[in-house]
Amino acid sequence: MEMVHQGVMEPARPATLVRQARIAGLCYLMVIAGGLYAEVVVRGSLLVPGDAAATARAIAANQALWRWGVAVHLPYLVPAIVTNVLICGLFKAVEPTLARLALVFSVAGVMVEAASLLHLYVPLAMIEESGALTALSKGQLQAWSYLSIGLFDTGFGFALLFFAGFCVLIGTLILRSRLIPRVIGALMILAGLCYVANTLALILSPALSDRLVPGILLPVGLTELSLALWLTVKGVQAPELAEVPGR
Repeated sequence: MEMVHQGVMEPARPATLVRQARIAGLCYLMVIAGGLYAEVVVRGSLLVPGDAAATARAIAANQALWRWGVAVHLPYLVPAIVTNVLICGLFKAVEPTLARLALVFSVAGVMVEAASLLHLYVPLAMIEESGALTALSKGQLQAWSYLSIGLFDTGFGFALLFFAGFCVLIGTLILRSRLIPRVIGALMILAGLCYVANTLALILSPALSDRLVPGILLPVGLTELSLALWLTVKGVQAPELAEVPGR
């Protein structure tokens, strides 16, 4: 009876892991696409570095685009959580403690990022409530709006520090399990270290941070895209290795 049980149950596990990996990959691609739209298409086109007045005018003239940026950014945090849960689930048999810790880091990062999004609505709130803010000069409103956007960038940097923990731990689990090519695991660890360096530079030396970005984040983005595409197209390789910790 035990042999029959094993013969029925074991073939289903690899298929389940592959399906789980592909769903995680698709969700990951959604997160990457949403992030690129919000950061490059919206904020990248409307923000004028060092010029609060020009930035405020650009947002006022393109309110719909700015709203879409916030509207896309907030919902894509849902597939971000799904991605994190599924990816950590792939490795729970390899090292349960590391997998759970990776999930905690990732969810903490998403929560910090979600809270930081409130700052991006400040420019819109000032436009909507302009009649109630007559005590403030136009220059003050523009400066406040610009500062709020800067605070989002800082909050996002804090979120990436938590996400760095996720990257390092998932990279370590990839190396131990071999469910995914080990080179991707090594690159994920490197990506996590890059995120840490970026956030610490943002706090300790903003001038250094300006020089590092986007150069330090470009290879990070390529690493995450590689993981997302591998999960989507290939799923996982040799799923049975997930049952052998440290292998």
